[in-house]
Amino acid sequence: MQTAPYGSWTSPLTAHVVAAGEALVEWVGLVGDQVWWTETRPAEGGRSALVAHAPDGTVSEVLGAGWNVRSRVIEYGGRPWLALGRGPADGFVFTHWDDQRVYRSAPGAEPVPLSPRPELPGGARHCDFARVGDEVWCLRETAADAASTVVRRELVALPLDGAAADDPAAVRVLAASHHLMTGPKVSPDGLRVAWIGWDHPHMPWDTTELMCADVLPEGTLGPARRAAGGPGISVGQVEWAPDRPGTLYVLSDPDGWWNLHEIGPDGAVRALCPRAEEFGEPLWRIGARWFLPLDDGRLCVVHGTADRRLAVLGRDGSLVDVPAPHTEWAALATDGRRVAGTAAGPRQRTQVILVDLDGTELGGTDPDGTADRAADRAGRARLTVVRGAHGDDGAPGHSDRSDHSDHADHSDHADWLPHGRHEVFEGADGQQVHAFVYPPRNPEFAAPQGELPPYLVQVHGGPTTRSRLVVNHEIAYFTSRGIGVVDVQYGGSTGFGRPYRERLRGGWGVVDVQDCAAVARGLVARGQADPGRIGIRGGSAGGWTAAASLAAEPGLYRVAGIYYPLLDPEEWRERGTHDFESRYLESLLGPWPQAAEHYARVSPLRRADRVRAPFVIMQGLDDAVCPPVQAERFLDRLRGGSVPHAFLTFAGEGHGFRRAETVVACLQAELSAYGEVFGFEPPGVPRLELSA
Repeated sequence: MQTAPYGSWTSPLTAHVVAAGEALVEWVGLVGDQVWWTETRPAEGGRSALVAHAPDGTVSEVLGAGWNVRSRVIEYGGRPWLALGRGPADGFVFTHWDDQRVYRSAPGAEPVPLSPRPELPGGARHCDFARVGDEVWCLRETAADAASTVVRRELVALPLDGAAADDPAAVRVLAASHHLMTGPKVSPDGLRVAWIGWDHPHMPWDTTELMCADVLPEGTLGPARRAAGGPGISVGQVEWAPDRPGTLYVLSDPDGWWNLHEIGPDGAVRALCPRAEEFGEPLWRIGARWFLPLDDGRLCVVHGTADRRLAVLGRDGSLVDVPAPHTEWAALATDGRRVAGTAAGPRQRTQVILVDLDGTELGGTDPDGTADRAADRAGRARLTVVRGAHGDDGAPGHSDRSDHSDHADHSDHADWLPHGRHEVFEGADGQQVHAFVYPPRNPEFAAPQGELPPYLVQVHGGPTTRSRLVVNHEIAYFTSRGIGVVDVQYGGSTGFGRPYRERLRGGWGVVDVQDCAAVARGLVARGQADPGRIGIRGGSAGGWTAAASLAAEPGLYRVAGIYYPLLDPEEWRERGTHDFESRYLESLLGPWPQAAEHYARVSPLRRADRVRAPFVIMQGLDDAVCPPVQAERFLDRLRGGSVPHAFLTFAGEGHGFRRAETVVACLQAELSAYGEVFGFEPPGVPRLELSA
């Protein structure tokens, strides 16, 4: 083992490795005996491919390379595809990113359009599909302008014969109950439809309503009625019970936690498993699923606080975890007896896992009521890796097993991954602040005796979301070079109940900034970080906090890496962002104009003259959420032009970078800036010029 200063260690985790290995895998589905999902292709400009895993272990792309299966609904997207029958031969529908039209296809067939050509500048976007006879029903979002600031949303029916492709009048409008909605959930008997709706200024984690309507004989919908939700209650998902007509399963938080409830045909509500845990997440993407009914009356769920484990919820309220090393499950799909989803863990990169729940092998209560036997049955669940950590399929005879130890990351870089841990710090207001701490780790290097490592405070976006304690090569890029990372779950983060989430209400730019500073100082007080080498990094809402922290804590942070940030809340509120988040600030900062002074007081743009530390801003030029003009104005206001900085822009990138070359450029720029400020020379990284 060599001795070298923190930050100067060499690592095989280059920026190119990070960019190539972090494909986004989501929107999983079971299509007959195959598992399908979408995954990004960073080397192809971030294209989202629809991929299928067959029982013989082969993995292939369902559509040709020219197709991009991704929806632009609410800018963050929604479920972009649906299988039309029991198997691949029955075909499927999908939204194509380039024109946002809906297409019908089957493996080996050329897609044909179902929705009309866009007429307005912003076009029509579609997602969250359901097949009803010879139509496909979905959510349609029509934007009157390219920036998506003037939008209307409806549930619509598209003929599967393609009649609407050239005749917009063939599209039937089914409902428009709210300004924002999810897609339709049709009951198994086809007699009812449910969906979730909400109106400005609410966000879906604040207040939503669950709506139901009867399907009339002519295929239209009867009057919609509210079945759940309302002021101060967030309904995040709804599913129909497959074995009890008219019964709904609902994810909502009337008691402060996203728990599961059953609503009977008579409207009676029953909590299924009341716990101080979350069984879901905030509804940032339309059609997300965190629980699904099984054919035998049980529910497959994810649950937890700082993690999300896969479990089966019995009719009697018993909850039995699926034994697996993975601590973060998402994107669930089921055929009623098997469950597929994405899964990751502290030693496992993101995989697609198929879990066989056939028969009585998992969960529930034995006839004699003994928990031991239920746990024993749980231990016999069978997990199959159908997409490995590097995009490879699970080889037959190797991953098709319940030996979970083989699900770990066995890449050549595993020894360079940090050992992250969940820690709790005391915030400025005396409340707990959760964080994931990743100390430096490299099997070939150690720091000189007595040297403390530099640390980066990482701030997640949202802000109403959370980070995940899983293998993350972007974090390992820094920790393997001797730079610690602490990922702060500041007040406002999800996972710890509504009270923790609402600590940020009216306090954005204050609570998040204070919590991040408290964690950084906590690390210093514990002797884990060098007080003179603390930096901060974040994107989107995390970029806001990073920029605000530079102004609020000039004596704490020495440097910052800021990605596509929100910097001007006053303009953002008025006309600077898309419709979905256009009123978000009313909960984060307060109603306008009553809270106008507070907007100005916490605005990073207005406080730019207080920034003293060097920084790098990385911005996509096609960003409709946080437009580049905000970053440009921030730079114009820097105090006397004396703060060293760099401003990197990327054509063709929006809010969140998807192209490999962009990720590489940004990581190298960050590391170069940290080296210049912290006093080390990063080996093998182009030098970034920071200029005032």
